[in-house]
Amino acid sequence: MSKVKKGRGYVYSIQYHIVWCVKYRRKVLTGIVEEKLKEILFKIADENGFTIEEFNCDQDHVHLLIDCKPQHYIPNFIKALKGVSGRFIFKECPWLKDSLWGGHLWNPSYFVATVSENTEAQVREYIQSQKEK
Repeated sequence: MSKVKKGRGYVYSIQYHIVWCVKYRRKVLTGIVEEKLKEILFKIADENGFTIEEFNCDQDHVHLLIDCKPQHYIPNFIKALKGVSGRFIFKECPWLKDSLWGGHLWNPSYFVATVSENTEAQVREYIQSQKEK
């Protein structure tokens, strides 16, 4: 359960469920690619001052539950997550360029929804169950 946090002159609890897909829905997020992706995303989050509360991916898309501050602007941290991870994944796993020509790992679109204390458990369960289907 997300805790209420305090800032300078404000109190907050902000969480987002974020989903994005691999370009052309290629099923490349397996094995070492998935491991590297998870490592990279958590590092990006840490460096940018937000937390990934849940992570899971299926072969062609990523699900995150993000906990952040009011100062975080959604397009900026999604740009950081997708842009930086895409560059690092291609560097670590250059064979992916064979199925993802054009130098882009991610589809440019994404889904984002706010998560409340009433829906957090449902969202966590949904993210955790992504590979079970």
